[in-house]
Order: sequence, then structure tokens, then C-alpha cells
Amino acid sequence: MPPREPMQPEFCRIKKRSQESDDVFTLELDLPRKSAKARFVPGQFNMLYAFGIGEVAISISGNPHDKRRWVHTIRSVGATTHAISKLKVGDPLGVRGPYGTGWPIEEAKGSDIIFVAGGLGLAPLRPAIHHVKEHRKKYGSITVLYGARSYRDLLFQKEIPQWRKAGIDVFVALSQADRKWKGTVGHITRLLERINIFPEKTSAFLCGPEIMMRFGTSGLEQRGVSASRMFLSMERNMKCAIGFCGHCQLGPAFICKDGPVLSYEKLEPLMRVREL
Repeated sequence: MPPREPMQPEFCRIKKRSQESDDVFTLELDLPRKSAKARFVPGQFNMLYAFGIGEVAISISGNPHDKRRWVHTIRSVGATTHAISKLKVGDPLGVRGPYGTGWPIEEAKGSDIIFVAGGLGLAPLRPAIHHVKEHRKKYGSITVLYGARSYRDLLFQKEIPQWRKAGIDVFVALSQADRKWKGTVGHITRLLERINIFPEKTSAFLCGPEIMMRFGTSGLEQRGVSASRMFLSMERNMKCAIGFCGHCQLGPAFICKDGPVLSYEKLEPLMRVREL
């Protein structure tokens, strides 16, 4: 069989669809061939192709130990994701990938890990959370700090109690809350004030809006965590996933090839450049 062209997707069928919030949904995709396996490193992404519309880069949000299907959690915000949101179980969807770098979870063995997620940013972190949950004894303390707009926007609500049962501390902050909410109200940085951090043995993984990651990294630096121990997922403007189009270039880096997961040590000088 001739090698597949790098821009040519394979076609999977939707096995399951679930609505996470008003504008966020999760798709489970059957693999295109019975012999195929969904091998990926937590933090990597796939390109999803909607017929007649186009492609979009979406992080893989499933369990890395489940090789039977692709799982993607998607927000309907543009033409392509809106078209994908209209698909039903059994419909085909094009897939290319996986692409990019992953979270350094193997290198973090023996360390405490802090996951900092804002909104949909919990989805790219979810496979890494699955991994440390499955290998809990190989890590120190595990903490998830999760910020969302409102209670209705919280993702994976059924899984959070399972994470806590596995020995993972989960703290949630809402930007908008009603009287029924008994947790933290405000920005996610307020959650950093609630936890103990031992910076010399702590690794931090952050994903969410860039403004959240700026404040998150600043708060962690103030607590003594070095830039070399913080890692960010910078999924922005990716169009081809193979470093061909240049849309995702950030200074000297191509996010699709050099990222999306990059150390803050590398990103910090680039994030300080206005309009880069």
C-alpha cells in the first residue's frame, strides 16, 4: 500500500456523542480499521475534517490507555466546529494525526504535579490526569486547579469525584456563581493560595486562555516554581499540523511541530512581545 499523503485524512465514524455544556460536546470515534490503534501521548492533537467545510485542530481528550477509539472534546465556535457539532452517531468524520508534543508526565515521575485548567483547557489535560491516576504511586501529590465561567460550564463533572477518590486533590473556582455554589468564586489564581507547594519538586501543567496562563504562571513563580518546571499548551492558529502553512508560528517556533506543549522557560520571552 502506498504511503498516505500527510494532508489526507482517514475517515472514522462517530460512536458516541455527549453534550458537556451549552456549547461543548465530546465525540468518541471508531477507528477506521479494525487493526488500527489510537496511540497518542497526552497533550497531542488531531486534525478533524468536516466534509465540505474544512479542518480544525482539536486536542485528544480520551484515556491514553484506551487504544480502541479517538476521543475529542470540542467547543462550537466557528464554521468547522459548528458543522461537526451537527453530526450524529454513525456519521463519518475525517481524522489526521496525532501531532505535536505531549505533557512531560514520564519526566515528572516522583514529582508533585499541579494541573491548572481554564474552561475547555481541562480537555487537553484530561489524558495526563488519566495517566497519573492509573500510575498514582509513581507521583507525589497531584492537584487539579480548575476554573470555569459558571457551574453549567464545568466539564467532566462525573469524573471529578473519581479523581478525588484516587487521591487527586481537585479545587474549582467559578467566575459567576449563584447562591447554591459553596466553592471559590473568582479567578483561578485564588486557588493557588489554597494549596501547599514545594517548588523544588513541583511540575505544573497549564492549559486554557492565554490570559489565564499568564496569571497562572505568574502565581506559580511567586510561589517559587521555576519556569523550567512549568509547561503550557499553546494551541493557536494551527491549520496544517505539519509546519507547512506558518499560521501557528510564534517567534522561531511552530506550535504544531515544536508544541503545542512547550516549557514556560522557552515561552516566557515570546509571551512578553506585544502582538506576537
